[in-house]
Amino acid sequence: MADLLKKTFELLIGTEDISMPKLRVSKKKSPTSKPTRRQLIQMESEIGGTLFGDVPKGHRREFFNLDPDTWIWHEEWNDHSGKRRTATTRYEIHENGILKAQEGAKYNFIEGDELDNFMLSTRLYYERIAREIYNCDPQTGQPLVQQAAS
Repeated sequence: MADLLKKTFELLIGTEDISMPKLRVSKKKSPTSKPTRRQLIQMESEIGGTLFGDVPKGHRREFFNLDPDTWIWHEEWNDHSGKRRTATTRYEIHENGILKAQEGAKYNFIEGDELDNFMLSTRLYYERIAREIYNCDPQTGQPLVQQAAS
């Protein structure tokens, strides 16, 4: 099972560390200088936060790949009484599965629909950041061809 999960994940996202890509960053996202690792994570997390629909007004949602084995889902919002709430979920990639860690909850390996949704989300994440931040084809890693203005 561990090998199958690892191979499936590698097929979806590849085997290279995408958190520090060797791909060139799109000029439209960083017109003056090469962004720092922190800035790249911030840009990626903004895209990741929109994968699950519109972010409601007053909410902050992030989903990003911190390192080759760690994904973060973070959300902030005001509850009905106006108190600021936060929730952070960490997904750790292990040989025997994907461990879900949340404050105050029992850590467990995800399965079923939750695992399917996680895998789909990471795939969509990589496709969008490849195009929108790194200006490359998500399948090949090759730079996207810029269309000339007519």
